[in-house]
Parts: sequence; C-alpha cells; structure tokens
Amino acid sequence: MEKRKIEIMDTTLRDGEQTSGVSFSAAEKLTIAQLLLEELNIDRIEIASARVSEGEFQAVKGITSWATERGYIDRIEVLSFVDGGVSIEWMKKAGAKVQNLLTKGSMNHLTHQLKKTPEQHFSEIAEIIALAKANHIETNVYLEDWSNGMRNSPEYVFQFLDFLATQPVKRILLPDTLGVLIPSQAFEFISTIRVKYPQIHFDFHAHNDYDLSIANVMEAVKAGINGLHVTVNGMGERAGNAPLESTVAVINDYLPEVSINIKETSLYTVSKLVETFTGYRIPANKPIVGDNVFTQTAGIHADGDNKNNLYFNDLLPERFGRKRKYALGKTSGKANIEKNLQELGLKLNQEDLKLVTQRIIELGDKKETVTKEDLPYIISDVLDSHTYEEKIKIESYVLMHSKGMRPSTTLSLNLNGEIIEEHAQGDGQFDAFMNALSKIYKSKKLSLPKLIDYAVRIPPGSSSDALCETIITWVNNGKEFKTRGLDSDQTVAAIIATQKMLNVIA
Repeated sequence: MEKRKIEIMDTTLRDGEQTSGVSFSAAEKLTIAQLLLEELNIDRIEIASARVSEGEFQAVKGITSWATERGYIDRIEVLSFVDGGVSIEWMKKAGAKVQNLLTKGSMNHLTHQLKKTPEQHFSEIAEIIALAKANHIETNVYLEDWSNGMRNSPEYVFQFLDFLATQPVKRILLPDTLGVLIPSQAFEFISTIRVKYPQIHFDFHAHNDYDLSIANVMEAVKAGINGLHVTVNGMGERAGNAPLESTVAVINDYLPEVSINIKETSLYTVSKLVETFTGYRIPANKPIVGDNVFTQTAGIHADGDNKNNLYFNDLLPERFGRKRKYALGKTSGKANIEKNLQELGLKLNQEDLKLVTQRIIELGDKKETVTKEDLPYIISDVLDSHTYEEKIKIESYVLMHSKGMRPSTTLSLNLNGEIIEEHAQGDGQFDAFMNALSKIYKSKKLSLPKLIDYAVRIPPGSSSDALCETIITWVNNGKEFKTRGLDSDQTVAAIIATQKMLNVIA
C-alpha cells in the first residue's frame, strides 16, 4: 500500500523570526533557506512577511533570485495581507511566486479586529486572489485564529471554507494561532474538515503554548492533514511552533501510514547553525538536538548498553548525525568510564579503573560533570599518585585574596604525624601558601626544592569550569622532577601538586 505523502513547510525565516530578540540578516536568511531546501529537503519554506522593511525586501529578493536559478521558486512562500494589492506589488518586485494570504479564521477576530461582516471580508479576499492569479502568483490562505474559530464560531469557519472552495486556491492553512488546542480537538476539527472538503489541500500550523504542539501534529496527521508547518528548534512567538526535528522523528517512528522526505542526518547541523545565527540557545534537554539527549549519566545505563543495548530506543543518535555520549560524574560508575576509554583508545586494569572511578566521583561532587577530554588528565593524576607513599598531608588551608590587601594563607600540615599550623602573606595565593609552607619546614630545619617552572593546562575545547592540570617542575639536590595536581580550581591543583612533591622528597 502506497504511503500518504505529507508536505513539510518550514517557517523558521518568517514565524520563527518572531521569536523575541531574533532577527536574521539577509545573508543568514539565504544560508538557512539553502540548507532547508538542499540539505534537509524541506518541501516548502515561508521566508518573510510582505511590506515589513527594506531589509526584508532585499533578503527575499536574494532568496528568490537563488531559488529561481535552482528551480526552487515554487517552494518559496511569503506571508501577504488583504491590503488592496500592496502585498502583491511587493512580491512582484521581490520575485516571489507564492503568497500565504493572512485572513480571519474566527468571528472574534473578524468582528473585533477588522470590524467587517463575513461577506465584506470574503469579497476583499476574492479580489486579492484574482489579482494574484493575474500576476502569476499562486495563493495559499491562512485562517488566522482558526482553532478558536472552530471552538467558538464553527458556522463562520464552514461558511468561509465553502467560499474558499470556489476560489483558485492551492492550499488552506489551519493555524492554532494561540496554541490552545488539545490533541482530541485537533483530531476532531481536522477530521470533520477533511470529510467535508476531501479535494482541498489543508496544512496544520501548530503553536506550543501548552507544550502540545507535537501531540497535536500527530493527531492532525491521523485525521488526514496534507501538510504541516514547523520551525527549526521550535522557534516562534511566545512558546514557539512545532519543532521540525521532533515532528520528523515522530512521523518516521510512529506514523507508518505517511511519508516525508526530510533528511534526518542533517537536522542537528542545521539546528546548531540556526542556534548560532540567532543566539537563541537550545536547552540541553531538548529532544533530538539538545546536548544531553544522547548522553547517559547513570552508570547502570552504560552497563546496560554494554549488555545488549538495554537502554537504547529507536532514537539512535546516528540517525541525526550525532553520537551517544557517556557522562562522567558522581553517578557514572565504571561502565561509563570504560565507554569513554574505548573512544580514547585507552585500557586500564581493574585496580586502576577503580581508582579512576573514585577520583571522578570525588571531582563530580565539586563539578557537575567531568568531560571525556578531562579523562587522560585524571588517569595521569591517579597513576602518578602510585609512585610515592603519602606520609605528609596538607590537612587544611585558608586562602585569602581581597582588593587592597596582600593575599594570605593559613596552612595546617600533617608532617609525619605532627600537626603544624602557619600563616604567611605573598604576591599571590599560591605564593602565600608556599611562604607558609617554607616557615613550617624551616622550623623543622628542613629544606624545600626550588620551583623552576609552573604550567597550567585545561583539556582542549573546555570552558571556564574545566578541570585544571597544574604541572610544577622542581629542583632538589641538582635533580629535576615534576609533580601534577588536578582540580577544577587552579590554585587547589597547584597545592595538590605541591603535596605530591613533599612526599616525593620525603
């Protein structure tokens, strides 16, 4: 049995741009349009509203010029208005060939915003449709506030649809403008319309105010809808529109009776580009494209994945051009660490793996997650700790740094079982710490090695909360040696390296 084809219309460049604080440049609009049509294979894209600004005009002109050269011009759509033909003239100059005409889909909007009768509104719409046809512009019609129209004035909606059925209109677009539909209503309203007007192409335009856009999209498809409107990352006014990425995944996995042409593997790439252009950050837990959605944190989940992929579902990250990750932190356990070691091409014996796991748990208590890039540093730190017996221990310290005063440190040191405290100032926190340590050693007639090099590094690509590895080079009796310290705080990492030094010389 042949599957029913569903058209996907992306309105990131029009409705998505209504996201608060978002405005695309002409170059960004062209780039996104090219990716949507060529990389993702979106059926149609709505790129702008007519008459908005000179910048919008130039952006549309750039897209239509490119689309005409590539044979895509019939897939480019512009929102237009019942304005006596002003929008049509604007579109002609911009090179656009498809208008999505904004009309009133509820009596409430018609009477209170336009203050017109249905007959007046229909007459003006007919003139615009005829004018568009005369200028070789195809017409789709938006019924703004259609969902409230169906709830509160269905007789008007059907009067309107009866009129549109007589017009040379290609598609009728049914928006849940205020995001008020629940799934059962979406199914009921669209089913009724599809039965009554089986020859007309209908699109459903969902908003996400109650977080029901994808549920409503599913019901619209089950009810027989012909097309769906979406935006990349669910961008749009208020709570946004139905997200493209979730719509694609749900249709492919749960609605086998229909088909779409979208290339899943490009969804993440386009999502990240739109995020970059808008500065509108994708929540880490956002389905399909969020940073965390293919990350296992609990160790039991990683263990289950090792034992027949027990915690996999159909949303395999490779479908969307992504990879599964195993987070490192206080809940991760050995299985997560082994998964990350495999990716790095490293292998540890069980004893060392246990020690690394314990170190990650300790670090996870200070820092929410430890990255895969941190792992070699942690391994180095743990294995380095095997080379000496810990006889000297820094029990506690207080580091003080305030504007207008010299940094100071109060240090408590366990030196072969004896607790000794000392206080000192210095040119920085670590210098003050070393001065306090020197006082303790001098009091015991002991000497410290000379510090000749101090280096700090963080894993490539890390951020300000990354683990720091401090590597200090010392000279003792003419011989150089290095000690390393690892912590999310640079000074603390240096103190850990110094404690290692004290035990090495002991």
